[in-house]
Amino acid sequence: MRQLSAMLALWAAITACAQAAEPISLGLNYPRTGPYKEEGLAQMRGALLAIDEINAAGGVLGRPLRLSSKDTASRPAKAEKNVDKLAAEGVAMLFGGSSSAVAIAASKRAKQHGLLYFGTLTYSNDTTGKDGHRYIFRECNNAWMSAKVLGQYLSKTLPNKRYFYVTADYTWGHTSEASLRQATATDNAAQHASVRIPFPGARLADYQDALTQAAASNADILALVLFGEDLVRAMRVAKDLGLTERMQIVAPNLTQSMVEQAGPNLMQGVIGTEPWTWRVPALEKSARGEAFVEAFKSRYEMYPSSSAASAYSIVQQWADAAKRANSLDSEALIKALEGHRYTLLKDEQQWRAFDHQNLQTVYAVKVKPRDEVLKDPLKQDYFEIVDRLDANSALPSLAEWQAERRAGGQPLTLQ
Repeated sequence: MRQLSAMLALWAAITACAQAAEPISLGLNYPRTGPYKEEGLAQMRGALLAIDEINAAGGVLGRPLRLSSKDTASRPAKAEKNVDKLAAEGVAMLFGGSSSAVAIAASKRAKQHGLLYFGTLTYSNDTTGKDGHRYIFRECNNAWMSAKVLGQYLSKTLPNKRYFYVTADYTWGHTSEASLRQATATDNAAQHASVRIPFPGARLADYQDALTQAAASNADILALVLFGEDLVRAMRVAKDLGLTERMQIVAPNLTQSMVEQAGPNLMQGVIGTEPWTWRVPALEKSARGEAFVEAFKSRYEMYPSSSAASAYSIVQQWADAAKRANSLDSEALIKALEGHRYTLLKDEQQWRAFDHQNLQTVYAVKVKPRDEVLKDPLKQDYFEIVDRLDANSALPSLAEWQAERRAGGQPLTLQ
């Protein structure tokens, strides 16, 4: 009898250890194909680095992490189906983006499954504005934060100029253009014209038509509210039409991969914003950020982009919240995240409690001349940081956020 009891106790202990060691799956819903695929690849790289570091330190709640991923192709309907598949696999949380329409749609489907969704590159104000809910947290900045720092810089260096907007026709493009117009006092559409480009699926003829109209205008600044390969294609057409020589090009959201795809010769002088570049940790005296840059560079033989940094930060922040909450339960994690302040890859950041927007410094950047880029050992030192803005002076207040929600018929608190 004692021998049987001992055997049962041993079996129970072995079973408990096996259960404790069962991996925790994280679901990455990202663009492996389509116009934003380079940003998607960077997210994958950043996430894998974070998971390996966490596992080397003992995992989360005694269990290792693993990554399960699905390709969105930057299409909301496909992203929603991915969420269903990943939830069926038993993932503990979901993250990803690069298209705000994808992040919004996927997060709402994740909520139906009781899963948290962390947005990586989703700059539309709507993500944590009128479409925000309890189960989405946005790690990157929003369009208003980008517009504020960009407007601050442009007002100092290029005041009283005429703008022409070429804008991706979906939620990110709409809110980015509206925010930049407000920040630069270019609300008058008759004076500062705009053309919208289909998304996804824009054709070369769409860019040629829009930029031919820009060439015929008397604008001084060409605001290309485009992202990923769409921006690259538009820049090539702008070059052919001579616009890169006679107009200042502004792109509200830039990434390392966009400059890389187009080439620094074509992109030199373009002004935009970034929430993070590999130069930021040294600027902000962040030892952890500098260690991340070195680890990423050693592993992938390239510098990490803001896309990679966002995915890395999300995995680290989710893991930290799970440890603090001692739980994988979504409600427990929401409580652990709301209002939480932390320092990871730059200066202090915070998950704002009422809208789940990440508060952080945002940077205005200018693409360096090709000769300067080539001086760098990896030929990837693309950005000069020309201005910075603390998030607290860039974000709408609670009253402004509630006013927007009220106008859209949404509850005044996250549901």
